[in-house]
Amino acid sequence: MSMYLNLSKKDYDKPVYRIITKERLIELFQKGKNTLVHPSKWDDPYENFILKSQVRMKSGEVKAFDFHDNIYGQCWSRHKASDAMWRIYSPNKDGIRIKSTIRKLLSSLYFGNVNKPSMSCVIGKVEYLTETKLNNYANSIYVNGALSKDNLFRSLLVKRRAFKHENEVRLLYFDLDYTNAGKLFSFGIKPHELIDQIMIDPRKTYSDFLMIKDEIKVKTGFSGAIKRSLLYKAPEELVLDDN
Repeated sequence: MSMYLNLSKKDYDKPVYRIITKERLIELFQKGKNTLVHPSKWDDPYENFILKSQVRMKSGEVKAFDFHDNIYGQCWSRHKASDAMWRIYSPNKDGIRIKSTIRKLLSSLYFGNVNKPSMSCVIGKVEYLTETKLNNYANSIYVNGALSKDNLFRSLLVKRRAFKHENEVRLLYFDLDYTNAGKLFSFGIKPHELIDQIMIDPRKTYSDFLMIKDEIKVKTGFSGAIKRSLLYKAPEELVLDDN
């Protein structure tokens, strides 16, 4: 089974982005840990619905599986600049966008848990389907009453077309020996190697940006680029010709 799903080799080193709070960013560096969450904590009610569904066996028996209790994930976006993403994930106008790559994310998860014999992990691009196609897909992933690891992960890489604007990539972890009542999974990382760039919410004033930048440098020791998004920068004045 490939650890890269719905991705080509040319995608492995392409950038991906995630918007988090300043507090979460500082914690990431100070504790040296990344945290994945159980899909039940994601907003879309369709998330994880395939794994939670019961399966009608050929014998007629209806059976429930508990795979969904042991899987955790984290969502990133391939969008570099998106008004929608800032507004959704930074509603208080105080978000921080971090940048990494697909390969770095997967490597951090794999090498942070490589000594766990029952774990599997992948990274994959989400495919956006109509609800009809989504339901048809759900009915196809169990084969002879069994679910392969490949299909287990792929079941979390489909989403309704209404969310296509997110252009998501998901980091996914599965371990039969691990469950957490808080529905969180944390693992050690090297944040200075994982994070390539930090960008501050474009709705911050320039003076606020400078203060936040200084605070981040002091509390994280990050030596890479810390920028302010120019998404909402006013255009330069134009002189228009009278036609």
